[in-house]
Amino acid sequence: MTLSVLVVDDDFRVARLHADIVAAATGFTVAAVVPTIGQALAHLGSEPVDLALVDLFLPDGSGLDLLRRLPCEAIMLSAAAESATVRAALAAGAVGYLIKPFGQDALRERLSAFARYRAITDRSETLTQADLDTAIRTLHAQPQHRPKGHSQLTEQAIVTALTEAADPLSASEIAERVGVSRATAQRYLAELVNGGRIVMGLRYGTTGRPEHRYGVS
Repeated sequence: MTLSVLVVDDDFRVARLHADIVAAATGFTVAAVVPTIGQALAHLGSEPVDLALVDLFLPDGSGLDLLRRLPCEAIMLSAAAESATVRAALAAGAVGYLIKPFGQDALRERLSAFARYRAITDRSETLTQADLDTAIRTLHAQPQHRPKGHSQLTEQAIVTALTEAADPLSASEIAERVGVSRATAQRYLAELVNGGRIVMGLRYGTTGRPEHRYGVS
């Protein structure tokens, strides 16, 4: 699943920086970069997007007004740090708020959390309460620091193998396909499950303990 993002900011340099971060994030694509509310709504009228990154101060109005009219989820990016403004943005529908200036990692982490949140909420048309609680925790979870020795390439190889598989796979099957040890595969699989990027189920045989099987949502 690829998530499309609309960047709404009238500072061209800042908007381009945010767009570059989105473009480099796994599972995301930049739908458009626009400087005004009018252009944002015009784009949304012709092409739906999954997420909007919205500045508060725009030439033709407040980003808060745009939030209320968006048909998608949004994260507000603004230098405004007043508590009333933050509450107003959340009340208007923002799923996150980043106070400028912020580091590039901060936006990357918010995008990653949003991707995990969407992976959980898109699994089925109807959510259980457990699904909903997990999705909300995932969206607002503190950034997870990768353990020493963690390889992004190995992680992506595992996700790709699961995506291409017709059926859920065991840790041993994943290890064989990716070319790592079973213990290494299990470690990465546990991290991916905890992050909401993949799902784990059980397959019961005629005897013995049930086997863990992994798949994408």
